[in-house]
Amino acid sequence: MELCYQLPVLPLDRPVPKHVLSRRGAISFSSSSSLFGAPDPRQLSQRRGAISYDSSDQTALYIRMLGDVRVRSQVGFEPERRGSHPYLGVDFRTLHSRAESAGSIPARRIRRLFSFQRHLLSSRLLRGAPHLNPLHILDEDYCGQAKCMLEKVGSWNFDIFLFDRLTNGNSLVFLTFNLLNQYGLIELFQLDMVKLRRFLVLVQEDYHNQNPYHNAVHAADVTQAMHCYLREPKLAQSLTSFDILLGLLAAATHDLDHPGVNQPFLIKTNHYLAALYRNTSVLENHHWRSAVGLLRETELFSHLPVEDSLSIERQLGSLILATDISRQNEYLSRFRTHLDENDLCLGHASHRHFVLQMALKCADICNPCRPWELSKQWSEKVTEEFFHQGDIEKKHKLEISPLCDSEANTIASVQIGFMTYVVEPLFAEWARFSDTRLSQTMLGHLGLNKASWSALEPEASGNAIQMPFVLHCIFLSPVFQTMC
Repeated sequence: MELCYQLPVLPLDRPVPKHVLSRRGAISFSSSSSLFGAPDPRQLSQRRGAISYDSSDQTALYIRMLGDVRVRSQVGFEPERRGSHPYLGVDFRTLHSRAESAGSIPARRIRRLFSFQRHLLSSRLLRGAPHLNPLHILDEDYCGQAKCMLEKVGSWNFDIFLFDRLTNGNSLVFLTFNLLNQYGLIELFQLDMVKLRRFLVLVQEDYHNQNPYHNAVHAADVTQAMHCYLREPKLAQSLTSFDILLGLLAAATHDLDHPGVNQPFLIKTNHYLAALYRNTSVLENHHWRSAVGLLRETELFSHLPVEDSLSIERQLGSLILATDISRQNEYLSRFRTHLDENDLCLGHASHRHFVLQMALKCADICNPCRPWELSKQWSEKVTEEFFHQGDIEKKHKLEISPLCDSEANTIASVQIGFMTYVVEPLFAEWARFSDTRLSQTMLGHLGLNKASWSALEPEASGNAIQMPFVLHCIFLSPVFQTMC
C-alpha cells in the first residue's frame, strides 16, 4: 500500500495571522503548553486541534478535532464554531464528561498546583538525577513507588492504573520516556531532552481523558504491552534500534486525539474528517496526521536528514493504519500465510515492519489477555464508551451502531463475542510465531477471562453460542471499528 506523508491541505476562509505564518510545524495549545512558552492555557483550556504551516507555499493546514476551534489573532483569541453535522451539534470534547459542581474546577487547579513539584521530581527521576532538597515526604514517596514500578515495566502484570495514579495522571509521558531511555534510543538518535519531553507532554494532552477508554492511560497500556513484545526473543534478536523507536512511538500515538466515537458515527453525521479521508480508516488516518503534526511542531527529528524524518513519518503511518479493525482479516490472513509457509525472514526490513504491525495490533487489543483484575476494568471502560455513544445516537434518532445499544447488549456478551471472533484468532497466530512463556500466559488469561464473563452472565455465553454467525458479522464487518 502506497503511503503519503504529506498532510491534507484544507482551504481557509480567513486570513492567517502573521505570527502563525512565522512558524513552521503544527501549533497545538494544550493545558501544559505554558511550560514551553505557549499562550496561557487558561485562555485555551478547551481548545483541541492544531494549525500547521508550510512556508514553501504560504498555505496553512487545519487539522481540527471535533468541537470549537480558536485561532489566535493580533487582537486576542477569537472563537470560531465549526459544525460537524447540519442537524446534529455534538461537542465531542465533552461527550463523555460528567456534570461537575462549580467548586470542582478550582479544586482541580489546586491539585495540579500541588502536584507540580511531584511532576518536576519525577522528571529528574527519569533522568536518573538525584533529588535536591526534598521537602515533601509524600511527593518523594510517590516518586519512589513510581520508580519501583518502572523497574518491573516488562512484567505482563504491570498495573497501568496504579502507575497512572502514582504519576498523577502522567503515565504516558513517564512510561514512554523511561522506555526510550532504557533502550538507549535518546542517546543513539541524539534526541533533544527538552524537545522529547515537550513532544510526550503534547501527545498526552491531545488524548481526551474524558473518554472512558480511548485516553492516555490506554495509550500507556498499549506502549507497555508493545515493550513486552519487543523483548520477545525473535524480535529482540532481529529488530533494529530504528524499528524499536518506531514501535514505541506508534504505540504511544496510535489513538491520538480519539473523539470517543467510532468511524460509523463520524460518517453518519457527515463529519469533515470522514469526507477528508473518504470514509476509509478515518480515525487511524487522523491519529497518524495528528502525530506527524506534533513531531513537526516540536521538531523532534529536525536534526536528522530530511529523508530520514520523512521515512519515520511514513512508517509511523503504516503502523498506525494497521490498527484499523476493519482490516483485521487482511492482516491475519497474511500473517497466517507467512507462518504456514515459514517464509518470514526478519533479516528483511519489510518483514520486520510487518511483524511490528502485528505486534501493535496485538498490543492494541490485548486487554482480554491481561490478568482478570486489569482486564475487567478495561472491559467496563470500553463498554461504557460504546453505550454512551449509543445513548447519543438514540437521543438524536440516529441508527444505533453495533454493540452500542445498552438495552440489547451487556458487558459480558460484548466481551465474549470480541474474545471469540477477534482476540483468540489473532493471539493464536501470534503464539505460533512467538511460542514463548508470555504467549502462553496471554492465552491462559484469555481463556480464564472468557470463562469469568460466562460465569458472571451465563445467558451471555449462551447467546454467543446460539448466534455465532451474527456475532461473526458484527465483529469482522467493516462497520466494527470501535475497539482500536
